[in-house]
Amino acid sequence: MQQIALDIGLSAGPTVANFCAGPNEAALKHLELWIGAKAGSHTRSPVPTYFWGSGGSGKSHLLKAAREALREQGARVGWMDASVLEPVEFDEGWAAVLMDDVHLYTSEQQHMAFNWFVNAQTHQRPVLAAGEFAPVELKLRDDLRTRLGWGHVFSLQALSEPERRAVLRQAADARGVFLSDEVMDFMLTRFSRDLGSLMELLELMDGYALQTQRAITIPLIKSMLENQ
Repeated sequence: MQQIALDIGLSAGPTVANFCAGPNEAALKHLELWIGAKAGSHTRSPVPTYFWGSGGSGKSHLLKAAREALREQGARVGWMDASVLEPVEFDEGWAAVLMDDVHLYTSEQQHMAFNWFVNAQTHQRPVLAAGEFAPVELKLRDDLRTRLGWGHVFSLQALSEPERRAVLRQAADARGVFLSDEVMDFMLTRFSRDLGSLMELLELMDGYALQTQRAITIPLIKSMLENQ
């Protein structure tokens, strides 16, 4: 059965608070300590951090959560992902460099990523990066690949289906929402299975159910999609 990628009405973006760690607790704790460290002090280590794993494992969530946390602290960051076709030059005013989807980088993006890396090291700025493969398996220029792998490296695992169900059930209970097994099956078979998308879907369903004064059922979900 074809899965539907959820790209409608997304609300709150990725944060540390809404990251469901599951088997990735060590990576989450590392990032929490990293975010909590004071910018420009010795407590925020300039040693790079690299998260890798398959789609839906949470690596992009963690990078975007770090970006949002730094912005809330009033800091500016350098951000590059595969969609940034013309990356800007390194800015000494950046508090950190964040690079997502590194496994998809073009030669131009790799060139700029290496430039950012060198400048970040020179100016003692930390680097957070994420990709689908372990550093040794990345098909990137050697000098960039080795730099991605010399610091903290975390392999992220996608939550199992029982873990996703448990997280969804817990989130629904916290909202005072009842999710039947039928609705849960529908969510897990018809929509993108990564947890972030499923949590956004739950929020949309809850809002639509309150708006229409109806219980969350499969017909309600279909009606919600038709009215987007």
